[in-house]
Amino acid sequence: MRTFNTMISLTILVFFLSTGLKAQELLVKNVHILTLDDTSVKKDQTIHIKDGLIIDFYPKSNIPVGLRELVSIDGMGGYVFPGLAEMHSHIPTTDTNDFSYIEDVMWLYLANGILNVRGMIGHPSHLELKKRIEIGEITGPRIFAAGPSLNGSSVESPEIGAKMVKEQHQAGFDHLKLHPGLDMPRFLAIANTAKEVGIKFGGHVSLDVGLENSLNNGYHSVEHIDGYIEALIVDKSRLDPQIAGPFSMLLVQEADLSKLPQLVQLTLDTKAWIAPTLTLFERFFGYIPADEFRLEEDMKYMPGIQVQQWVNQKKLLENQGVLKEENVKPYLEFRQMLLKTLYDADVPILLSSDSPQVFNVPGFSIHNEIKSMHDAGMRPLDILRSGSRNVARYFDQEGDFGVLEKNASADFVLLRGNPLEDLNQLRNISGVMLRGQWINQEKLQSELNRIEKKNIRK
Repeated sequence: MRTFNTMISLTILVFFLSTGLKAQELLVKNVHILTLDDTSVKKDQTIHIKDGLIIDFYPKSNIPVGLRELVSIDGMGGYVFPGLAEMHSHIPTTDTNDFSYIEDVMWLYLANGILNVRGMIGHPSHLELKKRIEIGEITGPRIFAAGPSLNGSSVESPEIGAKMVKEQHQAGFDHLKLHPGLDMPRFLAIANTAKEVGIKFGGHVSLDVGLENSLNNGYHSVEHIDGYIEALIVDKSRLDPQIAGPFSMLLVQEADLSKLPQLVQLTLDTKAWIAPTLTLFERFFGYIPADEFRLEEDMKYMPGIQVQQWVNQKKLLENQGVLKEENVKPYLEFRQMLLKTLYDADVPILLSSDSPQVFNVPGFSIHNEIKSMHDAGMRPLDILRSGSRNVARYFDQEGDFGVLEKNASADFVLLRGNPLEDLNQLRNISGVMLRGQWINQEKLQSELNRIEKKNIRK
């Protein structure tokens, strides 16, 4: 009888592993757990999952008798951690019922261990995407959707700004994204209305507003570490884009660093978060030429027309002479210094690369970002926290996800090695658990193969 039961369990397990279907209750055995509370490892553990939640953890030798016949997954001595995030995504949009390209992007994220995504260029289709993922029609990371851009062109007056904030809040967006071009009256209308209705906001820093006004009036996240260089420039007439270049990159030698401690303290005092996107600037605004990036292995997962658009965007700056190494290298080093200074002061950081964006392939770009964060001086433990528990903290959902704890969402990634010892292990994924749904490496690879084949250059 026991042999028969074992055969049934194995049959269920094979079906479960091959389809990615969600089991109501299961065990993940023989894993080492990284809670990220510190750098310690809980060796030889079993994780009990039921109805999408983590129920408990057991030592390998002490699994309760009543659970031993459950469907189980053998982690084969791998390392489990809470997964990664992309907190600055440009999720593709659709005006039809065709979500196929968006679904491809979701699989690119999942195949790279990304379980949470904050969209930062909003569209109504993102609300539909979020709904379809929540009910299981589409497989994808947990989505937090910002609304359509609030900028100098879209916000024609303070009254329109306040109206747009209310409409986006009522529509169900989770966040507001601000772009440049706002003056103080329009910015204040947005900020005050957002605080009134209770929706988080952040983004780029408009020149006429400035970093200090943005922080003092409620910016929840500063994207791209924007506004800091501009706040350090004494002669504001130099901030003319024709002089300063993109993101004021040509002015780093003029920055008054004696003002930086005050700005860092203000960032702390106002409880703002930083979304660095280091890799975007290294690739889009870096001195490595477009023709080198276009040949990278990851580009095979993107439509050819998209890669060509990225080439054209970067070559435009190259042809203008903006991206010379003598211009760009000091700027990139300055950005790393800014991140390290903010990090050392305990300003909270969000893992974010900005994808899909110029030569930032969804999912894969996060690994480039992680390397850049590490090169800037961040510890592996804090980098992993920036893509897990920090995301839940940011959205006031601490303990609900992004952690390996009882009653938290069953979200985690199984790796073949310990990423706290070697961040390159983050690429060695054996499978992901997505709100109680196990997706094995074979399924993830099959989706990558499908997307690659779809985008073969003809």
